[in-house]
Amino acid sequence: MWTSLVPYLQENWRQYLTYLWEHVWLSLLALIFSMVLGMSLGFLAYQKYKLRQLLTDLSSSLRVIPSLGVLFFLIPLMGVGQVPALTALVLLGLPPISFQTLVGLVQIPDSLREVGRGLGMSDRQVLLKVVFPLALPHVLTGIKLALVEIIASASLATYIGAGGLGTLIFTGLGLYRFDLLFLGGGSVAALSLIAMLILDGISHHLTKRSSS
Repeated sequence: MWTSLVPYLQENWRQYLTYLWEHVWLSLLALIFSMVLGMSLGFLAYQKYKLRQLLTDLSSSLRVIPSLGVLFFLIPLMGVGQVPALTALVLLGLPPISFQTLVGLVQIPDSLREVGRGLGMSDRQVLLKVVFPLALPHVLTGIKLALVEIIASASLATYIGAGGLGTLIFTGLGLYRFDLLFLGGGSVAALSLIAMLILDGISHHLTKRSSS
């Protein structure tokens, strides 16, 4: 495997970087949309009790649907390409972010909000300076879970023509090329690990900053 992997990278390193960039770009774009929508849904569910149960049930339902099932479900509706792949990845990233945002907001005692109001803060200031900073560790946990899910599932986007590192994985499967399988799968695993380390570092920095 190693004897064929090195020559492949020497001859196709530009193509490999293209696959890598497609994978990273699609994952980051899906994460951004998932964060905006997921945090907004979590906040709305925190404010409206009836929506809270609906969001919990919806998050549980989306979690049990296989990634490939979501992709294939969107093909008749949206066709193939990056748009349906992005939509599927956003749907997969929504549950952990929205649920963890809701959990982070709900677990904050009302007494802390009252302390903020007693200090003369407006409701907006209480939200920005008290509620959200305390809920941030849960939000970051949801973002981390979503990003790992998105990076892994983006490999399946190759099935509908979205490119990425999945191209190497499925080419390796089709041609029995273990070097391509290792390169594609190893790159996805490395991206997931790097993403987790970066988010852990951000979480640690923010926690240390808020406690100082």
